[in-house]
Amino acid sequence: MWLIAFQPIRLQVYRFTMGIKTALPRYELYLYTAVLAVALIWAGSWIFEASSENANRKSFKESVKPGWHYFGRKMDAADFEWVMWFTTFRNHILFALVGHVIFAKIFSLVAPKHRSLVFGVYGGLAVLVTMGWTFLALVLSHCIILYSVAIFKSKWMCFAAGLCTLASIKLEPFNSWQEALVTGSFSLQDILFYGGCGFSIMRCMSFALENCEKKEGNYTFSDLVKYNFYLPFFFFGPIMTFDRFHAQANNTQLIRKEREMWNITTKALLHLGGILVVDVFFHYLYILTIPSDMKLVAKLSDWSLAGLAYSNLVYDWVKSAVMFGVINTVAMLDHLDPPQPPKCITMLYVFAETHFDRGINDWLCKYVYDYIGGNHDQIFKELLATICTFGITTLWLGPCELVYIWSFFNCFGLNFELWVAKFFSLPPLSTIESAMGEAMSRRIRGLFNAANFWAIVLYNVLSLNSLEFAKMVGRRLIFKGFPLSTLSVLLVTYCGVQLVKERERQQALLEDPEPAKPVDGGKEKAE
Repeated sequence: MWLIAFQPIRLQVYRFTMGIKTALPRYELYLYTAVLAVALIWAGSWIFEASSENANRKSFKESVKPGWHYFGRKMDAADFEWVMWFTTFRNHILFALVGHVIFAKIFSLVAPKHRSLVFGVYGGLAVLVTMGWTFLALVLSHCIILYSVAIFKSKWMCFAAGLCTLASIKLEPFNSWQEALVTGSFSLQDILFYGGCGFSIMRCMSFALENCEKKEGNYTFSDLVKYNFYLPFFFFGPIMTFDRFHAQANNTQLIRKEREMWNITTKALLHLGGILVVDVFFHYLYILTIPSDMKLVAKLSDWSLAGLAYSNLVYDWVKSAVMFGVINTVAMLDHLDPPQPPKCITMLYVFAETHFDRGINDWLCKYVYDYIGGNHDQIFKELLATICTFGITTLWLGPCELVYIWSFFNCFGLNFELWVAKFFSLPPLSTIESAMGEAMSRRIRGLFNAANFWAIVLYNVLSLNSLEFAKMVGRRLIFKGFPLSTLSVLLVTYCGVQLVKERERQQALLEDPEPAKPVDGGKEKAE
């Protein structure tokens, strides 16, 4: 999950130029649904067969562990984060979060004016107990550095100090030196160190940049500490910008909206259901382990490879949605409005909407992408905005060859969409599109979106599995599988894209209903 697929959101450029309210015949949508369902079942059966036949494969021993003994099923345990959250350290995480909820609730009732202070104190103590005083001192030193810069109210100084501090935990030898300061050898130490420090620096940068916007005076250091040490967000995110957190955490009018607790409970149950569904799938589909064995991957069919690539991105979305969902549930109990879960990869067909961490996405959009890119309709400004955005994202993820490749292709994809949109807005192409009708325009755009969907999959699957696996999928689907596999996969993807467009159409009609047609030329009938 740390290799977060981020692209800034630019919805209106695409949605309103494509005629989002354009409908297709109902029978056509039924056909798309049937084709997509059959294809998913077929691809799933190939992956199930490969998982069952190779469960005892030598290369699987490290990641396929004993599972449901009575059903004779082993479990795919290749994802350390999932295993950490929901098996190995489940009780520790639950204990810390439950303690936070109890203390926060008590002080919200007794002293609502000081509940943000309780958030910071409890979070600081939890960090001290978990990671030790040296780690706490290290995080506080980052806070002091960025607070000292923030009082000068210079955005460029804040960015420079923040990025240098972030580089100190991402680049050698500075990161090794700081990590050596943290004592202990438990298995969570590495991920908690880099997660805690990384998110802490990003929060401090948000604080510093918001302080630059403050017209009179400065925010206090205690405001920064209370914001930074809010425990549910501290180690794993998501990032909530300082302006939003400060306003909500210091709100003393703690009144629930109608059916708010019902919605929180429903979301919590959905997250629990998601955990159970993933557990079932891990016992039957080894989607994380199979891509690590390239000899086995080479023997799989083209449909199996396409299904593996797609299912890996879907799983990463589910993991992000569940992990952030658990944290967000706690935050909502604290009367906060945290960043929403990411949009499902199945619903994405443009780079402009692709991200797996909405908190990081919101942070980058607010302070970098929108600040530089403006309204995102000028090619040069858009290019500069995306380069700066992905430059910071590369530093956040940790510079390495894989991250460089991922950043380049996603940055290119985001800009290429704007270039194509600009190109097709010029005559005679725009004139031809206007003449062909909205329904046909939607179908033609769906073809381009289907190809774009697989560009998104290929550009991002390399960050989840490996560059070799991404190359294998690309070669098989584009070159070796042409034309049968290539066109059939695009056809199925086209069906899925049209179903997504139909869902967006229905949502648009709910948000902005079309006016009713007037009766008899606009004249009301006499009663």
